[in-house]
Amino acid sequence: MQLTRRTALVLQQEGKAAFEAGDPHNASPYDRFGKAEQQFGYRYWTRGWSMARSAAEDAQEQAGASAGH
Repeated sequence: MQLTRRTALVLQQEGKAAFEAGDPHNASPYDRFGKAEQQFGYRYWTRGWSMARSAAEDAQEQAGASAGH
């Protein structure tokens, strides 16, 4: 596994897909205490999961604000 920007983006997409599938943030298939490649995978998978959660929360807040007005 090469630690490249492309790989990071793929890992972020995996994390986003996991969020959409309902997987918890600690369901990452990568080990944050493992070797460098595992740590890299964990970091970017989790970042993607967090980004998807933030986007969902923002959308929910906007929907609530729209419904309240």
